Amino acid sequence: MSAGRWTEDDIPRQEGRITVVTGAGSGLGLRTAQVLAAKGATVVMACRDTAGTARAAERVGPGAEVVPLDLASPASVRRAAGLLHDRHDRIDLLVNNAGVMALPLTRTAEGLELQLAVNHLGHFALTGLLLDLMLPVPGSRIVTVASVSHRWGWIGLGDLNSERFYNRFVAYSRTKLANVLFTYELQRRLSASGAETAALAADPGLVGGTALSRHLPGVVHLVNRTVGSLLFQSASVGALSTLRAATDPAAGGGGYYAPPGPGGLSGHPVLTRSSARSHDAAAQARLWEESERMTGIRYPV
Repeated sequence: MSAGRWTEDDIPRQEGRITVVTGAGSGLGLRTAQVLAAKGATVVMACRDTAGTARAAERVGPGAEVVPLDLASPASVRRAAGLLHDRHDRIDLLVNNAGVMALPLTRTAEGLELQLAVNHLGHFALTGLLLDLMLPVPGSRIVTVASVSHRWGWIGLGDLNSERFYNRFVAYSRTKLANVLFTYELQRRLSASGAETAALAADPGLVGGTALSRHLPGVVHLVNRTVGSLLFQSASVGALSTLRAATDPAAGGGGYYAPPGPGGLSGHPVLTRSSARSHDAAAQARLWEESERMTGIRYPV
């Protein structure tokens, strides 16, 4: 480990691994895809903006694939899963990275609050539809990208879809807590079934200069896009949390990797403990049941 810090140099070679990264067209997802490809992995970039992602794929490498995926659309999620089944007979790594943040109240065609649909339910459905390609693969991993904001979130299953109350920041924190609850419940189910597939969560800390801030108030977004990479962590450092959860041979199922700096906002990733709420086993189970109901997806574990 480089100077006591985990860096890209600590990533083992990834030849032979087939990896799927959602939201890989920019920011953290693009950096994750670039590093995995540089280490030898076959990278599938699953994104809504296929034209932009095709251009981004040139920066990843000649072997990068692009799969259309709109996580807000159940039909698109199923089509993407179908394409991946047609193209590959295995998946070694699924990185649930795509996300939106702090949108004004917006609903999908199915009536779902958009942040919930993209950040949690879409990934819940995609993971369930791809799990059969992962379960037979020794050492396969599912890494879901959370956020430090999960520490301020609460699930509120009575109004998960924001029918009675909506605040864009509360809703975002809720989805990030859902990411961690999902990871722990998935790992519990994988372990109970004897599967070798592991589920982990990653928190990149406070990253500047990415498109995730595009729905923040105008001045905040402008500052982030122009000088955010100077004020906060770069995407290269932020992506290390995902990369460590995805590739560190010592990383085990149920691990939560995040920066060690004050508030968990900065620094190279370490194995740490997520919020107390995220370890509520009853909440994990209830969210899982509600997610099954809202997506119609049943897992093979």
